[in-house]
Order: sequence, then C-alpha cells, then structure tokens
Amino acid sequence: MKKFTILLSSLVFTLSVALADNHSDKLPVEADYYPITTIPLPEGEVIEVSGIDVLPGNKVAIASRRGDIFVGENVFGPEPEPKWTLFARGLHEVLGIAWKDGWLYLTQRPEVSRIKDSDGDGRADVFETLGDGWGINGDYHEYAFGTRHDKNGDIWVVLCLTGSGGADDKSPFRGWCMRVTPDGKTIPTGYGIRSPGGIGFNHLGDVFYCDNQGLWNGSSSLKHLRPGGFQGNPVGNKYFALTDVLGPKPPDPTSKSRIEIERKKVPDFVPPPIVLPHGKMGNSPAGIECDETGGKFGPFTNQLFVSEQTHSKIHRVFLEKVNGFYQGAAFPFVKGFGSGNIVARFAADGSMFTGGTNRGWGSHGKKPFSFQRVNWTGKVPFEVHEMRVKPDGFELTFTKAADSKTLSDVSSYAMECYTYIYQKGYGSPVVDKSVPIVKKAVPAKDGKSVRLTVEGMVKGNVHELKMPGIRLKGKDHPLLHDVAYYTLNEIPQN
Repeated sequence: MKKFTILLSSLVFTLSVALADNHSDKLPVEADYYPITTIPLPEGEVIEVSGIDVLPGNKVAIASRRGDIFVGENVFGPEPEPKWTLFARGLHEVLGIAWKDGWLYLTQRPEVSRIKDSDGDGRADVFETLGDGWGINGDYHEYAFGTRHDKNGDIWVVLCLTGSGGADDKSPFRGWCMRVTPDGKTIPTGYGIRSPGGIGFNHLGDVFYCDNQGLWNGSSSLKHLRPGGFQGNPVGNKYFALTDVLGPKPPDPTSKSRIEIERKKVPDFVPPPIVLPHGKMGNSPAGIECDETGGKFGPFTNQLFVSEQTHSKIHRVFLEKVNGFYQGAAFPFVKGFGSGNIVARFAADGSMFTGGTNRGWGSHGKKPFSFQRVNWTGKVPFEVHEMRVKPDGFELTFTKAADSKTLSDVSSYAMECYTYIYQKGYGSPVVDKSVPIVKKAVPAKDGKSVRLTVEGMVKGNVHELKMPGIRLKGKDHPLLHDVAYYTLNEIPQN
C-alpha cells in the first residue's frame, strides 16, 4: 500500500509538471500583461462614470454622467474594497473633472465650474461658475467634454453640434473648441467639430480630441486641436459672426471629396492624425490619456490610450510629427471591459482607472456602467512599439527582439490602403482601395526593428498593416496584436 501511495504521488507530480509545461507553451493573452480589475461602486447608485481624477491621499474622484460626484478611498490594490463618500449631487452631465489647489473643476454641459469642501465634512459646499461662454437648449447631443488644466491653467472644452449635426441660433458655438482661463474668460480656440467623445493632452501639452463618424466624418478619428484649426465639419462656421478672435469666416469645403484634396483649399484644415477605421477599431472613440508614468505602465511611455465606447476597449496610439502635422499608428490594446469606455486616468503608481456607460448607445460590455482599473503585471508583451513613416516605406520597432528570419520575410506582412469620402452626408464606405506591396524588409541585427520598403503608399490614406508571420525570437509566439493602422497625411523627404 505504501509503495502504491508513493507511485501515485509520483504520477500526480509528473502530471502537474507536464500540465505546467503545457500551460507555459500557451500563447500569451492580454490579461497576462494588463489584467482588468473591477472596483465596486456605491451600492444603490447609478453611476455612469464620465470623469475620473486622483486626489491627494490616494483618493479617487469619479463623476457620473447623471450629475453626481463621489470620492473613494481604498480603490487601489488587487481586491479593492472602496469606501465612497458623496461629494456633490445635482450637477449637469459632468464630462470632465480636474483637481487643482483644493478645488475640483468640472466641465458640465452649460459651463466649467469649480467646487470645494470648505468646512472639511467631505461634501462640497462652495459652487462657482468659472466660464459659460456657449449655449445649450436641451438637445440630447449637446455634450461638452473638458480637459484637465493645461500649462497655462486653461481648461479646453469641445462642444457637440446640436443634434450632432446642426448649429442652432439659440446655442452659440456648438461645434467649436473653447478655452476657459483661470480668470474666467471663455476664448474660442478652434472649430469644425461634429460629435466629440473625449479630449486630452499628449506629453508635450498639445490637445487632441476624438470625433465620431457622421456628417463630414467618414470614419471616427483622433484629431489635433491646433489653435485656430479647422477640424473638418463646416456646420458651426456660422458662429464666426459672433467673434473676431479667429479672423474672418473661412471658405467651406466641397462635399463628396477627400480630406487630402480639401485641406489644400482650406488653409486652417488640420487633417486627423489618426483615422480609426469604422467597425475594425470600434465605432465610438472617447477619452484620451497619455502614459506619463515613467515606465510604471510598461514600455509605452508618452503614447496615447484612447477609450472606445461601443466596443468596450482601449486602443494604443503612437504619434509622430511629419512636415509640421501629427500622424501615426493606432493599435489594439485591451478589450473586455464591463461597459462602454468613456474615460481613463492614470494614477502615480501606474494604475489606469477606466469608466463608462452603455446608456444611449449600447456597448459590447453589457453592464449599464462600470468603474475598473488596468495594471501592468511587469511582463513585457511582444508588440509593435512604434511605426514611423519613411520616404519609401515604414520602420517598425518592437518591445522585444523578433526572430530575424520572420522579420526579413516579406510574406510576413500584408498591407491594405484606403480612405473615406469627405462629405456632408453621414459617414462613408471604405473607398479608394489599393494594395501597397512590401518589397523589402531589412531587420536590425538585434531584432528590435525592421525597415520596410513599400511600393504604392498613398498620401491621405489609412495604411492597414497586418503582420501574421512575425515571431518572437526563440519562441513560436506571434505578436500579441499583429495589426496597425497608420494614417499617412504627410510623406517625409528624407
């Protein structure tokens, strides 16, 4: 009996080792690197998380689209058990919050406000309007998304058109970007916006927002809010009659054209740095957050992370500046969130808090609202790190060394090229399809980069690069995400 027990134990041990070895050979998944933790929300409350900021003492403030602000303690750690305190209630669709100097700044539908707890009881008791230089009339789509403070202390606000497609005389400056200064001035700063889903900064302090597919937007895009810049939708241009800050009213673009053509006719036209192909990368891009954690979130320092509401995902974006304009590549990052992602916010420890809702639009995540956190496990995923354009192709860098044989094999790559009709009608099918050819692939000796020579690049188009053949050096592991979408607004000379 004793011999049988020893033999059985030996078999169990051998089987356990075999199963462990077998598990180690499984292909990695997103959760191996960036797991999602769900954080309980206040019981009995309906909180469609639409704003997040980190307060002193590791407290986290969350805003609800329905107008409530809660402050939570104990939201960090592997199994958070938060204690929530109601900070304010009865606000008007808060779509952006920012903590500064003891005040919580709010972008509400009709104004930028600031509130504070002056007596220390945990509830806001001082409410002040800071800037309200635009109009609303009760239309469902008259959203106002706001940033944190820029280096000058200003808050940038992007305003949705009335009905997401109109410009009402009773609601001035719909479809515009406004800056609210620390002393309460509201300054018209940009125009041509349709239906924003979020707004944020890159590491240099430049401002970007996401605009959704619709009128004059063939597909959803990440756009650069260059002061005085035109974002593509001329419906709100009528409000030039209300201000001389940006000069005279510009000419309207021609419908059923292409952005690449019309930007030559409209001097202030800023082409979208990132076109997010409709359906492939989602349907409703939203909040923008830059990784300035100094490596605490992994290898993607200074890259942007874009929330996606409909598909309940977060995308990763690499940007470069070519001939004075931003452009770059979008990559899938993490999927599987509980609801439709609207906003994300990094904490000092490298945690990324996320929040969202499915009200009004629906989402792949079936919960009506969610508050979650993404942390880096310390393991580096095998990904394309950057994708840069060259005069005759692209250069890819990787987070880990790739197998040089697969990097140099042109059959490891497949590229498609396309764009969308630039028109006053809603959205667009994919048009102007072509198939650029990867003629040569020259890897670096260390396997951390490869130079692709591409025949048939098209200025103004999205270049969708699939890389199914690339493998990790020393293992038969593909890229965690083997597709990139590069928006080619400009081609460098050298």
